[in-house]
Amino acid sequence: MCGIALSLGPEADPATFRRMLAVLAPRGEVTETRREAGLLAGTRRLRIVDRERAVQPWVSADERLLLCYNGEVFNHRELRAELTRLGHVFRSESDTEVVLTAFERWGEEAVRRLRGEYAFVVVERATGRAYLARDPLGVKPLYWSRMPGCLHLASEVKALVGHGAPVAEVPPGHHGWAEPGGHVRLRPYVDLLTLGDGLPVVDDPDEAALLVRAALTDSIRMRLDTDLTVGVVLSGGLDSSLALLHTRLLHPDCVAVTVGAPGSPDVAYARRLAADLGVPHEVIELRPRDIRLADVREAIRISELTEYGDIINAVVSVPIFRRLRELGVKVVLTGDGSDELFGGYPMYHQVGPERARRLFLHRIRNLCRTELQRVDRASMAHGVEARVPFLDLSVVELAMRLPLGLKLREGQEKWIVRRAFADVLPDYVRRRPKNPMSYSSGLHERARLYKPLFARLHRSFGYHLLDPVRRDFDSVLTRCGNDLDRAIADGLARPDYTVLEHARDLVGAARWNAAPVVRRLVGPRVTRRTPVG
Repeated sequence: MCGIALSLGPEADPATFRRMLAVLAPRGEVTETRREAGLLAGTRRLRIVDRERAVQPWVSADERLLLCYNGEVFNHRELRAELTRLGHVFRSESDTEVVLTAFERWGEEAVRRLRGEYAFVVVERATGRAYLARDPLGVKPLYWSRMPGCLHLASEVKALVGHGAPVAEVPPGHHGWAEPGGHVRLRPYVDLLTLGDGLPVVDDPDEAALLVRAALTDSIRMRLDTDLTVGVVLSGGLDSSLALLHTRLLHPDCVAVTVGAPGSPDVAYARRLAADLGVPHEVIELRPRDIRLADVREAIRISELTEYGDIINAVVSVPIFRRLRELGVKVVLTGDGSDELFGGYPMYHQVGPERARRLFLHRIRNLCRTELQRVDRASMAHGVEARVPFLDLSVVELAMRLPLGLKLREGQEKWIVRRAFADVLPDYVRRRPKNPMSYSSGLHERARLYKPLFARLHRSFGYHLLDPVRRDFDSVLTRCGNDLDRAIADGLARPDYTVLEHARDLVGAARWNAAPVVRRLVGPRVTRRTPVG
């Protein structure tokens, strides 16, 4: 896992390149670079797989190709075995080398063989042309910005905004070629809209439960292939609890980390589960008043997010990964993606099946700029690699084949996941209803106080060169009766909240934050009695 930066073209400037790479310093432990005429490439590498030999930028044995790579390919051992049978000789045990060797062997088709979370750039050293690719769900990021005579590429927006030019994103599941200092031509190699087409619908509950259990267990198993301690971000909800249950079984060297206000549901459920499993548990207890403007500003700087609700979630997430860094944990599992796949949101169940599928696909396609962006930035800002087993492509494809009736049943969301793991989930976890992250931590309303400042803070970092802060799409969708087309049009017509809407929101947040103070002022006073001697 790394932060990568490249400057390609005759006007590539070493000073600009150094600044880009310096901005990405938190994403790794060591800085590794290669500088040639018209090619400046570097990584800030977090050493996880083959920690000593997986040096980047990686150059092919014939020195024709150069790779800058961010992420993990979890089937690299299988690919290495296949490539070895085809005559390739390897110099390391790294997945980095497997990615470049696969590209040498299969060209642009190689990306269809990779199972993982990645974004990478392969440069033809003789021509300066660059091949770009990003994983199907967009777990790992890649951005670019074009200047006269130079194309800049980087893992984060903050590394590119100093140029003052518009910033563009490599979309999830896309790949293609970029000319040095010229055009970037990308196309999809995975179409989420058609994923699972032609495969039979799985409508039998028993079969569906078996398939869900097998797919998710395998996805978690692959992400635990490390000799390092593994952390689990634990809210005590269904998804993170499943991640912890599997991790404890398959990789006992683990630790759970939870954030929340004292007495919050997340802290209570997580403490109970960690104790029941005998897993070391770090609880970051934050009182709402502990969240200050400086914390909000830092969360915005780190996360680069563009929706208000996501920014609030980032404020809550940052302390988790800060603590993991303090513990020396470099690999962590999260439960992100399950709600989108398995019907964890009310909107799926308030419309007909066809409209529900469109909403489902819309959320999946936008995860890259919402939950996944939050997880990537908050984790990598502290040198922690977050892995998301619910968003393995095999799990996503299976979810596409499940009817809505298996995702919501008997008034319970994610019913099929609960059914699939009913024999291993404690009853109190299996029956716990879905609760949004920042709300169940007890910290949402405090962060909400600062919402009127989010857009201005976002602009101060130059992030508007990619996208401005905008209204939460979920709130727009709700107001539009869950009509996706109408909500998209409404969002384009009025991107941000009005001053009046911000004022109403602020009043609501202020009332919530003032309530404890008022209770203390008007509550009954305890009279201290003087003992009679």
